[in-house]
Amino acid sequence: MSEVTLILSAIEQGDPHAAEQLLPLVYQELRALAAQRLAQEKPGQTLQATALVHEAYLRLVGGDKAPHWNSRAHFFGACAEAMRRILVDQARRKQADKRGGRGRRVPLEAADVSFTSSADELLDIDEALTRLAAEDAQAARLIQLRYFAGLSIEDAAEVVGISRSTAYEHWSYARVRLRTLLDGE
Repeated sequence: MSEVTLILSAIEQGDPHAAEQLLPLVYQELRALAAQRLAQEKPGQTLQATALVHEAYLRLVGGDKAPHWNSRAHFFGACAEAMRRILVDQARRKQADKRGGRGRRVPLEAADVSFTSSADELLDIDEALTRLAAEDAQAARLIQLRYFAGLSIEDAAEVVGISRSTAYEHWSYARVRLRTLLDGE
């Protein structure tokens, strides 16, 4: 068992100091994943990788109920889900009427050209991913791990608990299906 898995087990058993030991071990890897994900966002993103990692970590470890993780891969899968929820929540907040709603800044030269904001794209992806999950949970989970956590297909396969070749098959299908859902069947 890796040191991370042992600490995750200690957190589950209620050790109050185990959570303090976990963050230094996984922080750099989580921050790299978050930075990779945020680099794909459009310019003007106000959330930074450090804040995303801290918020995800607090959601995972900071609750009243002790979380249960089977392994390091399971923990990173939970991190991917937490990051997804944080980014979707932020996109929803940006679209709130009190923060400008659906108003968009348009350069004067492009005043007649419409475009989709990153918040709109993120909400569309979340909706399509939810619909895909109803059809094929493993395919949706692979997309989520790749898109929101930046995991490789091999790492995502480990988290989902499938072979690498099956993960590649699901990945090919999931990308095409997600695109059709985004384009509106």
